[in-house]
Amino acid sequence: MLMVFWTRVFLAFAGLFGATAVAVSAAAAHMLAGVLEVDQLDWVKTASSYQMIHAVALFGCAAMVNFSRFRVGVTLAGVCFVIGILFFSGSLYAMVYTGHRAFAAVTPFGGFAFIVGWLSLLWAGLRHQREAAL
Repeated sequence: MLMVFWTRVFLAFAGLFGATAVAVSAAAAHMLAGVLEVDQLDWVKTASSYQMIHAVALFGCAAMVNFSRFRVGVTLAGVCFVIGILFFSGSLYAMVYTGHRAFAAVTPFGGFAFIVGWLSLLWAGLRHQREAAL
């Protein structure tokens, strides 16, 4: 049952984050291009591109979490990707929306979560290789 839970969670977040990345990027390009400053547009582009990349990675986590040999690493990666999107992309969006640069203090935590997520996938792959050899 836990496997199905994580599959559903990661799939739902992949859909939510993928759709909102497209919507925010399109809004910035078409509706806000004359309203936002250049650095604010860059923040939106960076946030939405990282969000989309990690939404696709979440989709992969949803597909792989059911394989018992990968489960721990893939689950950790998926959770880290969700946290990373919320903190990294979310803080950049918050800076654009509010104009307060204080949100930049949160951004590195999201980036760190992304890195831990990717390293968790590396660990899952190497762990599987080691177990398969036994």
